[in-house]
Amino acid sequence: MTRTKALIAGLSLTLAAGAAWAEFPDRPVQLIVPYPAGGGTDIVARTLAVELEKELGQPVNVVNRAGGGGIPGQTAIAHARPDGYTIGLIASDISLYKPQGLTDLTHADMTALGQTNELPGSVTVAADAPYRTMDDLVTAIRENPATIKGTGAAPGASWHAGFLGLMFALDMAPDQVIWVPTQGGTKGHLDVAAGNSDFSTASLVEARALIEAGKLRPLATMAAERVAIFPEVPTLQEQGIDYTYGLWHGVTGPKDMDPAALEVLSAAVEKAANSDGFVATLEERGFKHVWRPGPEFEAFMAEDLAKMQAIFDRLND
Repeated sequence: MTRTKALIAGLSLTLAAGAAWAEFPDRPVQLIVPYPAGGGTDIVARTLAVELEKELGQPVNVVNRAGGGGIPGQTAIAHARPDGYTIGLIASDISLYKPQGLTDLTHADMTALGQTNELPGSVTVAADAPYRTMDDLVTAIRENPATIKGTGAAPGASWHAGFLGLMFALDMAPDQVIWVPTQGGTKGHLDVAAGNSDFSTASLVEARALIEAGKLRPLATMAAERVAIFPEVPTLQEQGIDYTYGLWHGVTGPKDMDPAALEVLSAAVEKAANSDGFVATLEERGFKHVWRPGPEFEAFMAEDLAKMQAIFDRLND
């Protein structure tokens, strides 16, 4: 009888544990943002968190862990307990670290839950600049090496990586342009509008106010297709330049997440990222909604890392 009672008690504990996991989440979920509040990544995260709360039935607390180019925050996501209660919204910077020897951290140290959006680069010049097309600007760079100034980010960051890829696609060395470092795309566009630099490779979203104010002229978007908020701006590919580049965001968690939590989170992220509220907010701000579920997102990140590795390998040759 004692043995029977012990078996029953053990079975009850097992069932109770299973029921606890089936109820995931039973407390708030933390969503880490590796960048400051108010930035593009933060806006995407907070918009997504509202929709995630509806799907999970629990608060989703956005926690900003800024600094270090996003490395500390993205490392925190990778090293979190794999119980599903800490996830994060990462950015394409994750593909820039290892190629530059900044850290060994890559997407492979996380569990991909889904891509949410992208933000393609662009090429903008001052409204009174002599360049009307990409061909005009490229010709000027070829004919006046090391005199034209480009800008949009700090060296090795986001839009600078986009610039490097563009120059290689044009079969030109990056040092044929003087790169002017700025703290972010918006400041890069401002630098061009002020006449301090000749062009920027940051996004049209970050240039929107200056374009609408007649201060900047967009020559191209680096997206594969034209951007909805600027349908008149052609792509690079339409102008004979076979190149695309953009920033992206997506949701990840630590490696080896509990299978039950992973299943719940994967479904919740998919529904939240495709909700009318999330998509509408993105489009209003000029972001492009892109959904890739976990496995596809992981494959996309692996491809992106390989592209960035190729760019920086070529730069250092």
